[in-house]
Amino acid sequence: MKQDSDLRNNLKSIRTRLGMSQQDLANIASVTRQTISGVESGLYAPSVATTLRLAKALGCQVEDLFWLERDLPEIEAVLTKPVPNGQQLRVSMARVGGQWIAYPLIGKDAFRQDMIPADGETVAVDGFSGISKLSNPKGESTSQTGTNKVRVRLLDDNLDTLHNTVVIAGCAPVISLWARATERWHPQLRVQYNFANSMAALHSLCRGEAHIAGMHLYDPQTGEYNTPFVRDVLAGREAVLITLGVWEEGLLFKSGNPMGIRTVSDLVAGGATIVNREIGSGSRMLLEQTLQKEQIPFDAVQGFDNILKSHQDVAQAVVGGIADAGMSTASVATAFGLGFIPLHQSRYDLVILKEYLEVAPVQQLLSTLGHRMVHSQFEILGGYDISKIGEVVATV
Repeated sequence: MKQDSDLRNNLKSIRTRLGMSQQDLANIASVTRQTISGVESGLYAPSVATTLRLAKALGCQVEDLFWLERDLPEIEAVLTKPVPNGQQLRVSMARVGGQWIAYPLIGKDAFRQDMIPADGETVAVDGFSGISKLSNPKGESTSQTGTNKVRVRLLDDNLDTLHNTVVIAGCAPVISLWARATERWHPQLRVQYNFANSMAALHSLCRGEAHIAGMHLYDPQTGEYNTPFVRDVLAGREAVLITLGVWEEGLLFKSGNPMGIRTVSDLVAGGATIVNREIGSGSRMLLEQTLQKEQIPFDAVQGFDNILKSHQDVAQAVVGGIADAGMSTASVATAFGLGFIPLHQSRYDLVILKEYLEVAPVQQLLSTLGHRMVHSQFEILGGYDISKIGEVVATV
């Protein structure tokens, strides 16, 4: 029988994963090799009896082998980034604040070290093209033409996984360690870590794209960490700040410190080239505050306008000889085998809207801040003081 155009199968991938040839499977399932070939190529729809034989021969459920594409659910979601009209996207999905949020898996957002699996793909729907309102790192509203509402065809029907997803926006590498440790403790929980500098993470929280924002910004006028910025951006919305830890921030440079860097003044005196972070990041803010304190003009530092988007990118630039120094943390310097001079201790806080504190996935994630498995990951990494981890340090 000719195969239905909506019928899809996973026969070849499961067979090859088990190291079976088409003839091997045909022998075990008591069918012909031509039957196996026809099913895999989509030219033949097997009978119920053949379907059951194939599932038994491969040791799986019928649903693992065959499905109807039209049976996969489609849901309306809000895109976190504007994209060209009509472009199909791989997206990751989560439920935040009563609506579905779709995170485009494009460019660096599609990878950590390996490629991130997608939850679905966007499908074109008339009437969902328009103007996407975004906030820049200074909090100003900007408009970009694109698609901000889409329909997403899920790749499977496991909505429970999407409902049990908690989204964190931030830049601390330890967030991924915390996430993986939490998922081991709560196997049904999924933690989605979206990379963003401190201000970008806070705006993402404000726009309803994340449950939690991580940030490490110091306000020299008040002597406070993070809270003044949260009050300003959230503008009256209630939130709590919970400490993840205190980390050492400063200058990292090549092992052995060949340029003899001890202070930011040495960057200018020695003609060192740096790489900087983007506006809105805590590392850039610390560098600017330190230069201002030393009365050093920004343009006196070679490479001040060479912008990179993460702590890892800064470290890799120094390792690769692209720059002599950069701003990052002690733990990142240790991970890359680089030298480090501490300039400041920064408190890294988790900002959570009060309305999300009762959300089950958020509660599960926060509950693990007291677990030894989380503490040990931070302690062995080094450069973190976690003596106050999990403490509520402010409410706004």
